[in-house]
Amino acid sequence: MQQQGGVLATVDILRPLIPREVDELVLRSRGAHLEVGDTFDMAEDRRTLFLLASGRVRVFEPNHEGQEITLSVVDGGTVLAQAGFAARRVSRAEALEPSVVLSLGWEDFEALARRNPEVGVMMVRLLSERLGVCEDRLSNLVRKEVPARLASLLLKFSEYQGIVVSDGSRKIPTRFTHRQLASMVGANRESVTRAFGKLREAGGVEIRDRHIHVTDTATLERLADAAR
Repeated sequence: MQQQGGVLATVDILRPLIPREVDELVLRSRGAHLEVGDTFDMAEDRRTLFLLASGRVRVFEPNHEGQEITLSVVDGGTVLAQAGFAARRVSRAEALEPSVVLSLGWEDFEALARRNPEVGVMMVRLLSERLGVCEDRLSNLVRKEVPARLASLLLKFSEYQGIVVSDGSRKIPTRFTHRQLASMVGANRESVTRAFGKLREAGGVEIRDRHIHVTDTATLERLADAAR
Protein backbone atom coordinates (compact mmCIF):
# COMPACT_ATOMS: atom_id res chain seq x y z
CA MET A 1 0.00 0.00 0.00
CA GLN A 2 2.88 2.39 0.78
CA GLN A 3 4.21 2.15 -2.78
CA GLN A 4 0.82 2.83 -4.34
CA GLY A 5 0.27 5.68 -1.89
CA GLY A 6 3.49 7.31 -3.03
CA VAL A 7 2.37 7.02 -6.66
CA LEU A 8 -1.07 8.44 -5.90
CA ALA A 9 0.43 11.39 -4.02
CA THR A 10 2.18 12.55 -7.22
CA VAL A 11 -1.15 13.28 -8.98
CA ASP A 12 -1.51 17.07 -9.24
CA ILE A 13 -5.03 17.48 -7.86
CA LEU A 14 -4.18 15.28 -4.83
CA ARG A 15 -1.05 17.15 -3.70
CA PRO A 16 -2.92 19.13 -1.01
CA LEU A 17 -3.69 15.86 0.82
CA ILE A 18 -1.86 14.73 3.92
CA PRO A 19 -0.40 11.16 3.96
CA ARG A 20 -3.32 9.76 5.95
CA GLU A 21 -5.82 10.98 3.37
CA VAL A 22 -3.72 9.49 0.56
CA ASP A 23 -3.64 6.15 2.35
CA GLU A 24 -7.44 6.20 2.63
CA LEU A 25 -7.72 6.81 -1.12
CA VAL A 26 -5.38 3.91 -1.83
CA LEU A 27 -7.78 1.56 -0.08
CA ARG A 28 -10.61 2.80 -2.33
CA SER A 29 -8.74 2.91 -5.65
CA ARG A 30 -7.78 0.24 -8.17
CA GLY A 31 -4.52 0.21 -10.11
CA ALA A 32 -3.51 -1.12 -13.53
CA HIS A 33 -0.09 -1.31 -15.20
CA LEU A 34 -0.10 -0.77 -18.97
CA GLU A 35 2.63 -1.60 -21.45
CA VAL A 36 3.14 0.31 -24.71
CA GLY A 37 0.17 -0.31 -27.01
CA ASP A 38 -2.13 -1.65 -24.28
CA THR A 39 -5.64 -0.18 -24.42
CA PHE A 40 -8.67 -0.22 -22.15
CA ASP A 41 -12.26 0.91 -22.48
CA MET A 42 -13.13 3.64 -20.01
CA ALA A 43 -16.83 3.56 -20.87
CA GLU A 44 -17.19 0.22 -19.07
CA ASP A 45 -16.67 1.93 -15.71
CA ARG A 46 -19.56 4.16 -14.76
CA ARG A 47 -18.98 7.25 -12.59
CA THR A 48 -15.25 6.72 -12.34
CA LEU A 49 -12.31 9.11 -12.15
CA PHE A 50 -9.18 7.79 -13.88
CA LEU A 51 -5.83 9.10 -12.67
CA LEU A 52 -2.62 8.67 -14.64
CA ALA A 53 0.04 8.21 -11.97
CA SER A 54 2.94 7.74 -14.40
CA GLY A 55 3.65 7.26 -18.08
CA ARG A 56 1.91 8.76 -21.13
CA VAL A 57 -1.52 7.82 -22.51
CA ARG A 58 -3.57 8.76 -25.56
CA VAL A 59 -7.31 9.14 -24.98
CA PHE A 60 -9.36 8.53 -28.12
CA GLU A 61 -12.78 7.64 -29.46
CA PRO A 62 -13.52 5.34 -32.43
CA ASN A 63 -16.08 6.66 -34.89
CA HIS A 64 -18.67 4.78 -36.92
CA GLU A 65 -16.25 4.46 -39.84
CA GLY A 66 -13.67 2.61 -37.77
CA GLN A 67 -11.37 5.63 -37.56
CA GLU A 68 -10.16 7.27 -34.37
CA ILE A 69 -10.41 10.76 -32.94
CA THR A 70 -7.73 11.55 -30.38
CA LEU A 71 -9.12 13.70 -27.58
CA SER A 72 -5.89 14.22 -25.66
CA VAL A 73 -2.40 12.98 -24.90
CA VAL A 74 -1.90 12.94 -21.13
CA ASP A 75 1.37 12.75 -19.21
CA GLY A 76 1.64 11.11 -15.81
CA GLY A 77 0.73 12.91 -12.62
CA THR A 78 -2.75 14.18 -13.46
CA VAL A 79 -6.37 13.25 -14.21
CA LEU A 80 -6.68 10.99 -17.22
CA ALA A 81 -10.45 11.08 -17.72
CA GLN A 82 -13.82 11.16 -16.04
CA ALA A 83 -16.03 8.34 -17.28
CA GLY A 84 -19.65 7.37 -17.08
CA PHE A 85 -21.43 10.73 -17.30
CA ALA A 86 -21.93 10.84 -21.08
CA ALA A 87 -23.39 7.47 -21.96
CA ARG A 88 -23.05 7.89 -25.72
CA ARG A 89 -19.29 8.44 -25.60
CA VAL A 90 -17.03 5.41 -25.83
CA SER A 91 -13.62 6.66 -24.79
CA ARG A 92 -10.58 4.41 -24.85
CA ALA A 93 -7.02 4.90 -23.71
CA GLU A 94 -3.80 3.64 -25.28
CA ALA A 95 -0.46 3.60 -23.46
CA LEU A 96 2.25 5.40 -25.42
CA GLU A 97 4.83 4.31 -22.85
CA PRO A 98 4.66 2.06 -19.75
CA SER A 99 2.00 3.64 -17.54
CA VAL A 100 0.19 3.26 -14.24
CA VAL A 101 -3.53 4.11 -14.17
CA LEU A 102 -5.57 4.36 -10.98
CA SER A 103 -9.36 4.47 -10.86
CA LEU A 104 -11.43 6.06 -8.13
CA GLY A 105 -15.19 6.02 -7.69
CA TRP A 106 -16.75 9.43 -8.32
CA GLU A 107 -18.61 9.29 -5.00
CA ASP A 108 -15.28 8.88 -3.21
CA PHE A 109 -13.84 11.85 -5.06
CA GLU A 110 -16.89 14.01 -4.27
CA ALA A 111 -16.55 13.16 -0.58
CA LEU A 112 -12.85 14.01 -0.73
CA ALA A 113 -13.52 17.37 -2.41
CA ARG A 114 -16.08 18.28 0.27
CA ARG A 115 -13.56 17.52 3.00
CA ASN A 116 -10.72 19.28 1.17
CA PRO A 117 -12.03 22.12 -1.04
CA GLU A 118 -8.55 22.81 -2.45
CA VAL A 119 -8.74 19.49 -4.30
CA GLY A 120 -12.02 20.58 -5.91
CA VAL A 121 -10.56 23.96 -6.87
CA MET A 122 -7.56 22.28 -8.51
CA MET A 123 -9.91 19.98 -10.42
CA VAL A 124 -11.88 22.97 -11.74
CA ARG A 125 -8.66 24.70 -12.83
CA LEU A 126 -7.49 21.58 -14.62
CA LEU A 127 -10.78 21.14 -16.47
CA SER A 128 -10.79 24.84 -17.41
CA GLU A 129 -7.31 24.52 -18.92
CA ARG A 130 -8.38 21.47 -20.91
CA LEU A 131 -11.48 23.27 -22.15
CA GLY A 132 -9.19 26.01 -23.46
CA VAL A 133 -7.07 23.45 -25.28
CA CYS A 134 -10.19 21.93 -26.88
CA GLU A 135 -11.36 25.36 -28.02
CA ASP A 136 -7.95 26.03 -29.62
CA ARG A 137 -8.11 22.71 -31.45
CA LEU A 138 -11.61 23.45 -32.71
CA SER A 139 -10.45 26.86 -33.93
CA ASN A 140 -7.54 25.26 -35.79
CA LEU A 141 -9.86 22.75 -37.47
CA VAL A 142 -12.00 25.58 -38.81
CA ARG A 143 -9.26 28.03 -39.79
CA LYS A 144 -6.27 25.95 -40.84
CA GLU A 145 -5.28 23.36 -43.40
CA VAL A 146 -3.70 20.06 -42.35
CA PRO A 147 -0.02 21.23 -42.62
CA ALA A 148 -0.71 24.17 -40.29
CA ARG A 149 -2.63 21.99 -37.83
CA LEU A 150 0.16 19.43 -37.82
CA ALA A 151 2.78 22.15 -37.31
CA SER A 152 0.83 23.48 -34.32
CA LEU A 153 0.60 20.02 -32.80
CA LEU A 154 4.29 19.28 -33.21
CA LEU A 155 5.20 22.63 -31.67
CA LYS A 156 3.16 21.75 -28.59
CA PHE A 157 4.78 18.33 -28.28
CA SER A 158 8.18 19.95 -28.73
CA GLU A 159 7.43 22.47 -25.99
CA TYR A 160 6.06 20.06 -23.40
CA GLN A 161 7.97 16.85 -24.21
CA GLY A 162 10.89 17.93 -26.38
CA ILE A 163 14.43 16.91 -25.49
CA VAL A 164 17.21 19.14 -26.82
CA VAL A 165 19.87 17.01 -28.54
CA SER A 166 23.45 17.75 -29.58
CA ASP A 167 22.61 19.54 -32.85
CA GLY A 168 20.12 21.86 -31.11
CA SER A 169 16.98 20.22 -32.48
CA ARG A 170 14.19 19.13 -30.13
CA LYS A 171 13.44 15.41 -30.13
CA ILE A 172 9.86 14.34 -29.38
CA PRO A 173 10.39 11.21 -27.26
CA THR A 174 7.10 9.48 -28.07
CA ARG A 175 7.08 7.63 -31.40
CA PHE A 176 3.82 8.74 -32.98
CA THR A 177 2.52 7.00 -36.09
CA HIS A 178 0.97 9.01 -38.92
CA ARG A 179 -2.34 7.36 -38.05
CA GLN A 180 -2.12 8.65 -34.48
CA LEU A 181 -1.14 12.14 -35.62
CA ALA A 182 -4.03 12.14 -38.09
CA SER A 183 -6.48 11.34 -35.29
CA MET A 184 -5.15 14.36 -33.36
CA VAL A 185 -5.49 16.95 -36.14
CA GLY A 186 -8.78 15.77 -37.64
CA ALA A 187 -7.40 14.33 -40.88
CA ASN A 188 -6.67 10.98 -42.50
CA ARG A 189 -3.29 9.27 -42.56
CA GLU A 190 -2.61 10.12 -46.21
CA SER A 191 -3.19 13.85 -45.60
CA VAL A 192 -0.84 13.82 -42.62
CA THR A 193 1.84 12.03 -44.64
CA ARG A 194 1.62 14.74 -47.31
CA ALA A 195 1.59 17.49 -44.68
CA PHE A 196 4.61 16.03 -42.95
CA GLY A 197 6.44 16.05 -46.27
CA LYS A 198 5.74 19.79 -46.60
CA LEU A 199 7.02 20.50 -43.09
CA ARG A 200 10.14 18.49 -43.80
CA GLU A 201 10.77 20.21 -47.14
CA ALA A 202 10.48 23.59 -45.39
CA GLY A 203 13.17 22.51 -42.92
CA GLY A 204 10.96 22.48 -39.86
CA VAL A 205 11.13 18.79 -38.95
CA GLU A 206 13.09 15.60 -39.56
CA ILE A 207 12.58 11.91 -38.79
CA ARG A 208 15.50 10.15 -37.11
CA ASP A 209 15.23 6.59 -35.82
CA ARG A 210 11.41 6.87 -36.00
CA HIS A 211 11.45 9.95 -33.74
CA ILE A 212 10.24 13.37 -34.86
CA HIS A 213 12.81 16.16 -34.42
CA VAL A 214 11.82 19.81 -34.58
CA THR A 215 14.82 21.26 -36.39
CA ASP A 216 13.64 24.85 -36.91
CA THR A 217 11.09 26.21 -34.46
CA ALA A 218 10.71 29.55 -36.26
CA THR A 219 9.86 27.81 -39.53
CA LEU A 220 7.35 25.57 -37.81
CA GLU A 221 5.75 28.57 -36.08
CA ARG A 222 5.40 30.34 -39.44
CA LEU A 223 3.75 27.29 -40.97
CA ALA A 224 1.49 26.85 -37.93
CA ASP A 225 0.21 30.43 -38.26
CA ALA A 226 -0.86 29.95 -41.86
CA ALA A 227 -4.66 30.23 -42.19
CA ARG A 228 -6.81 28.89 -44.99
